Order: sequence, then C-alpha cells, then structure tokens
Amino acid sequence: MAKETLITYLDKQLTKKITEYDTAIDWDAKNHTIELVIRLFAENAAGTVIDDAEGVESEEEIIEFEDGILFYNPQKSRFDEEDYLAIIPYEGKKGIQQAVIDGLVDYLQEVLDQGQSDLLDFLSEENEDEFFELQFSEEALDQAIEKYEEKGYLPYPSY
Repeated sequence: MAKETLITYLDKQLTKKITEYDTAIDWDAKNHTIELVIRLFAENAAGTVIDDAEGVESEEEIIEFEDGILFYNPQKSRFDEEDYLAIIPYEGKKGIQQAVIDGLVDYLQEVLDQGQSDLLDFLSEENEDEFFELQFSEEALDQAIEKYEEKGYLPYPSY
C-alpha cells in the first residue's frame, strides 16, 4: 500500500467529516501548491442581482459561492494571497503535520456552517450588506490544531 500523502489524507478527512458541502482538491505540481476548493450553494428566492468577484451580474435562482484554501511551498510557490480564504505553508517534500490537517478540517466545518447561514442572510430581502465573504480566523485555526496530538508529517506527494 502506498504511503499516505498530504492530498490522500486531506481527501479522506474531507470525505469523512465535511459531508454537507462541496469540496475539491486541485494539485498544481508545477507551482508546488494544493488548493482546497470549497463551494456553497443557496437559493436566491428574492431574485437579488449579485456581482461576482469579476463584476459579472447574476440573478440565478441558485447562487454558487466558491473560495479556496491554499497549501504552498514558501520557497517555490507563486500566487496572490488575496485570491484565497487562507494560505497554509508546508515544508517541501516533508509536507505538513497531520494535526494541521485534522484541525483545519474541524475548523472548516465551522467556517462553512457559518458561511452557509451568512450567505442565506445575504440573499434575503432584508439584507443591507454590500458583499458576502467567508470569515476565517488564524487564531481559531490554531486553537483547532492544538486539540490534536502530534502524529508526524504527511509528505507532499511525489510526481
């Protein structure tokens, strides 16, 4: 059996714990990044006109909101931090501590639950907010990670 990597372990934990939301993992081997893509869907019953990040207007009945968490190699990866909900460094081929993935998946469930509620509020007729975004706290992530004992590293996948 092949050794478990950052990607295989992350996928397993997402499948097990994040069951009510749409997630995907995109690996860009050339840029040494792994993006955890998260999507929220909500009914736009009020027919609210919404501009997306690129300024495209939509009145669709079902709104899809997408964001991402990026795992990156500080020495090799190139990206714009503004494009992601959160960025998390890993240590080259050594990878990342398993506790980080465990804590992230636990905390991500909270982020998505709150985000789904906030998105529904955003789409309601009473809403006065101009934009919607997920809320991510590095401090809350650190607290979630601290709940786990150190079990070693999950290596970055080989090509």
